Amino acid sequence: MARKKTAEATTGAADLAPRPRGHRSLVTKRDLLAYRRRLEAELAELRAQRADLEEAAEASLPDATGEVGFDEEFADAGSFTFERERDLSLVDNAKDLIAKVEHALARIDRGGFGRCEACGADIEAERLDALPYATLCLADARQRARPR
Repeated sequence: MARKKTAEATTGAADLAPRPRGHRSLVTKRDLLAYRRRLEAELAELRAQRADLEEAAEASLPDATGEVGFDEEFADAGSFTFERERDLSLVDNAKDLIAKVEHALARIDRGGFGRCEACGADIEAERLDALPYATLCLADARQRARPR
């Protein structure tokens, strides 16, 4: 029994809900490899998108600090502000998705991928196919999404 606890401590599985006795994951080693490849490709794409968006937001900053004549169209300034806010929002979204993908890759390394972080049950295969960085089964995701 002490050996099992040591293994959980080293893999990080102790922070997940326990599996029922005799439980086998529905995610096979082949599936894990496919999910890892998909997540790594998605991570590279997201990082590139974030870099492009940050570069665009940084490049437009000097335009924002330029002097605007009183007679110029205020709509231009409003459009610029809107586009900059949109770009910054997209950067934040990319950062959030990057964190989720990195967390999913870490769960693969720790052996917790495909298990719900709330209840320990298997995450539905369809859910993982749609959102490979999902951390909750559908029931727990719905429960957390309900307004209180």
